[in-house]
Amino acid sequence: MDCGVITSKTVLLLISLFFWVAAAGLSYVGAYVLNTYKEYDPFLQDKYPLLPAVIIIGVAVVMFVIGLIGCCATIRESKIGLGVFLIIILLVFIAEVAAFVLGFIYKGQVKTDLHEPMLQSYKNYDGKTEESHIIDFLQQELQCCGVDNYTDWIGSRWYNATGNHSVPVSCCKRDAIKKNCTGQLSDLEFLNTQGCEEKVESILQSVLNYAMLVILGFAVVKFFGMLSVCMLTCKREQHNGYHPLSGTFA
Repeated sequence: MDCGVITSKTVLLLISLFFWVAAAGLSYVGAYVLNTYKEYDPFLQDKYPLLPAVIIIGVAVVMFVIGLIGCCATIRESKIGLGVFLIIILLVFIAEVAAFVLGFIYKGQVKTDLHEPMLQSYKNYDGKTEESHIIDFLQQELQCCGVDNYTDWIGSRWYNATGNHSVPVSCCKRDAIKKNCTGQLSDLEFLNTQGCEEKVESILQSVLNYAMLVILGFAVVKFFGMLSVCMLTCKREQHNGYHPLSGTFA
């Protein structure tokens, strides 16, 4: 058997197996992105940042079937099977490129889409609503206070309602809670002073970078898979078109 054919078949079989592993990996990545963005959903104005994650999960759903088709087509060297496999790989490759581009575009818009919804949520904070509980969780989890910094609470609905120059207790540092921190601005050393927007933006950017890196890696593998299908198909056609000559020549 031709060395090129062996190499191509080996690559395609590995890619078929890789599809099964990738299905699990992509499902995890997609779920991780969705879960992370879900935590900060009240602060996001648009939902299209979730598109890359939805595309990733959609791609993962068909991964196992694709791997099965690729494995059978490669072993049998079926022209039709290889053609179907090539089309599927191409479609997946396009979907991954689209997800990568969407993620790249949204990276530059995270701050813009995050700022206004966060400001509005902080303005409406009263310590009782579900949105208020989310803000408390956010400030406790990220150890932050306010949008840009703790001064964002001054003049807010909460600040005016309490009338005692305090911010929510969720602004207190973890170790300060044991010291009966009440959120008084006079005890600034007990409070987190850094804003939450910067930290949330950093988390979302990191998640997108992680997802984009995984997508890019899978897309590169698909590209070599398409080359291998083309090579195996061409070699097979050359082999089928070859007819040994027989007879006696004078």
